[in-house]
Amino acid sequence: MRTEEMLLNVGPQHPSTHGVFRLIIKIDGEIIQEAKPVIGYLHRGTEKIAEGLQYTQIIPYTDRMDYLSAMTNNYVLCHALETMMGLEIPEKAEYLRVIAMELGRIASHLVWWGTYLLDIGAVSPFLYAFREREMILNLLTELSGARLTFNYMRVGGVKWDAPEGWIDKVKEFLPYLKEQVNGYHELVSGNEIFMKRVIGIGTYTKKEALTYSLSGANLRCTGVKRDVRKDHPYSIYDRFQFEVPVQEGGDCWARYRCRMAEIEESIKIVEQAIDQFPQEGPFMAKVPRVIKPPKGETYVRIESPRGELGCYIASEGKKEPYRLKFRRPSFYNLQILPNLLKGENIANLVAILGAIDIVLGEVDG
Repeated sequence: MRTEEMLLNVGPQHPSTHGVFRLIIKIDGEIIQEAKPVIGYLHRGTEKIAEGLQYTQIIPYTDRMDYLSAMTNNYVLCHALETMMGLEIPEKAEYLRVIAMELGRIASHLVWWGTYLLDIGAVSPFLYAFREREMILNLLTELSGARLTFNYMRVGGVKWDAPEGWIDKVKEFLPYLKEQVNGYHELVSGNEIFMKRVIGIGTYTKKEALTYSLSGANLRCTGVKRDVRKDHPYSIYDRFQFEVPVQEGGDCWARYRCRMAEIEESIKIVEQAIDQFPQEGPFMAKVPRVIKPPKGETYVRIESPRGELGCYIASEGKKEPYRLKFRRPSFYNLQILPNLLKGENIANLVAILGAIDIVLGEVDG
C-alpha cells in the first residue's frame, strides 16, 4: 500500500500534551519519521523579572513554574538564600517544610497517574486520583491559606505555624491514602491492557539517560539510584528512613512503577515527620526585613517530583539578585522525546510523552 509523508501538529491546544506544548511530527502512514518539539507558549521570563524584584517578592513567581509542585519551588529559592546567608532554620519550620513538600510530591504524582491513564483510554483512575489529590490540597490550603500556588516558604522558615489540629488531620489521612494506593495497583498496575500499552514502549538505556541529563523517575527507571534527598541531603531528610525506587527496563512501564513506589515512600516520610514533629518552638528564624545576601554566588539542588531542581543566585550584596537561574527538570527531561518518538507508531505518542511527566510552566520558564 502506497503512503506519503505528512506533517501533523499535535498541540499546542491538546489535552494529551499536558499544557501548551506543540509537537510537529512527520509521519509516513502511522509511523513517526521525525518529531520536533516547539516550546515557549507559556514563557513568562521569570528569571529576568526576578532581577528587578526583592528576594521575598520572587517567591510567588516560583509557585508558577512547576505549578503542580509549588512547595518544592518555594523551598529551592529559600534554601539557596539561606545557604548564602548561613541561616540556621528552626526545627519546627524544617518539619513543616518536609511535610508540605512530601504531600505536594504525592499530589503531583496523583495528577500524573490520573492524567496518564486518561491519555491512554482509562477514565476511572483520573476520578480516583483527583479525589485523593483534592484532600491533600485541602490540607495544604489550610496550612498556607492558598490553593495550588501556596507561597508558604519564607527565607528562614515558613509563613506561619500549622493551625491547631492540622498535624492530627494529616496523621488521620495517611492510612486512608495508603489504602487507596493499594486500590490503584489492583485497578491498574496489574491490568493486562495497560501493561501491553506501556511495556517495551519509549525505551532508552542508562547511558542515554545520563547523556540527556535526565533526572527523577526518568533516570531511576534505567537502574540509576539517584535522589538528591539521599545523595546530598538537605533540610532534615537525613533523619528519615526511606528507599529510592529504581527499575531496570527504561520504558514507560518502569517509569510508571518508579512513580507509584515514590508515592508510598513519601507517605513513609510524612509518617515519620509527624511522629517526630516538635510541638513547641519558633517557625521562623531571625532574619532582616529586607534580605540582602552577601556578595558572591551559590547553587543548590533539591529533589522535586520531576527530578533535580536547582537554583543559582549571583549576588552583588543588594536586595535584588544580579542573576537568578533555575535548573528546571521538566526542560531537561523533555530533550529525549524526539529520539524516543522516531520510528514509533503514532498511537504510542501520548503514552511516551505522558510517561516523561512534564509541566509546561517549568519547561518554558
